Amino acid sequence: MGDEALERVIGKPMSKSTVVVERGPVANFATAVCDPDPVYRDPQVAKDAGFDSIPVPPTFPFVMNTWGEFPENQSADRPAGNALGEVIGPLMAKGGIILHGEQEFEYHRPVLVGDVLVGEGRITDAYTKESKGRTMTFVVTETVWKDDSTGEPVVTSRFNLIHRS
Repeated sequence: MGDEALERVIGKPMSKSTVVVERGPVANFATAVCDPDPVYRDPQVAKDAGFDSIPVPPTFPFVMNTWGEFPENQSADRPAGNALGEVIGPLMAKGGIILHGEQEFEYHRPVLVGDVLVGEGRITDAYTKESKGRTMTFVVTETVWKDDSTGEPVVTSRFNLIHRS
């Protein structure tokens, strides 16, 4: 995929989804990342720590779609197609590997059990670099999660996906 084709996907919407943050998945995720802090499991510990509800571990937004997206809560105006697949699909058809690159989470307020969040993702950058005789294609995505009731931003997730030929 040439740089011109990569430039065409920049700004394309990737996703729009509504998620419900639930206690069970938050506790399971904390266990999966080996975080024993009871604040992610016990409502009283969370309250004593100053939270209105159980907070999520810092990297939980990475899995919110997996553990909190229910079909009946989804909007009809979800983006058609798969912008990320437009880039990665043709590259994978030629072989190579996919790497999880840099990821960051910018919190505007804590994500809490009971939150209903609407996330809209888009591709914010796409480019190639040469490394040790191989082409590496970088696709940078950003998802802004907003509180469904107020429209206020809650957390912004940024993720780099890398294809190495």
